[in-house]
Amino acid sequence: MTKPHVAVLMGGWSAERQVSLNSGKACADAIESLGYPTTRVDVGRDIALRLAELKPDIALNVTHGRPGEDGTLAGILEVMQIPYSHSGVMASAVAMDKAMAKRIMAASGIAVPGGMRVHRLEAARAHLLPRPYVIKPNAEGSSIGVFIVTAEHEHPPQELTSAEWALDETVLVEPFIPGRELTCAVMGDRALAVIEVLQGNQFYDYEAKYAPGGSSHVIPAPLKPNIYSEVQRLSLAAHHALGCKGVSRADFRYDDTPGGTGQLVCLEVNTQPGMTGTSLVPDMAAHEGISFAELVEWMVLDASLDR
Repeated sequence: MTKPHVAVLMGGWSAERQVSLNSGKACADAIESLGYPTTRVDVGRDIALRLAELKPDIALNVTHGRPGEDGTLAGILEVMQIPYSHSGVMASAVAMDKAMAKRIMAASGIAVPGGMRVHRLEAARAHLLPRPYVIKPNAEGSSIGVFIVTAEHEHPPQELTSAEWALDETVLVEPFIPGRELTCAVMGDRALAVIEVLQGNQFYDYEAKYAPGGSSHVIPAPLKPNIYSEVQRLSLAAHHALGCKGVSRADFRYDDTPGGTGQLVCLEVNTQPGMTGTSLVPDMAAHEGISFAELVEWMVLDASLDR
């Protein structure tokens, strides 16, 4: 049987461009090794023209941030009737808007951080929450533009006022949740293994995610069985609440500090999780006996299913 021609979509123009290029290369290498005709596409603003010329059977969308993770690229693929991997237009747009995603998850019984959504300049003027607290762009990923404001910071981060600020104009200001960093991926209707992320920094920032040695992944996470299964249950619940498809990954904080709340709080859901050499989802799949090539092929085959 002739295997379908796969266009691996990567790059784009968001702050996560380099991560996406790394993910795309890894996925393209993997799918090529299985004998799939593969074209690597660096997504630009002429993407519709490129796709019209290529006429791929399936698009493997590995474009992080805009336009691949916010529903824009999914919309183009829908119009062109090209089957594509990962979530559809609505789920992608909703999950990218962290404030909206929080409201939907909360309505589904999933604990999320409190806080508020404000313009970046308002967040820079004065402390809007008791310290420590977190400031992050409402629609970015890979922990880009995230600040942890502690008691040592007399003023909010003034980087927010920079004329060179190229991220989302609105930011979330949320209480800092102490405890452990946990994450779990969903593959179709199956929750994979839970990972605890250990890092030298106070939180899982861009460097911790993508620099070799920036963090370590403990898999399976050393949790009590009821907590471990609850992370998996909540990951599936968040995946379904947002309408996700294919592979997604939910990130949590678990406050097991002395005198802490003991609560699992979902920070966000990633509809286009990283697929680099230091990424979490490939580690989770490998723990379940799924090789990287098998994971990528599953995403390709899943893309051909009706949405």
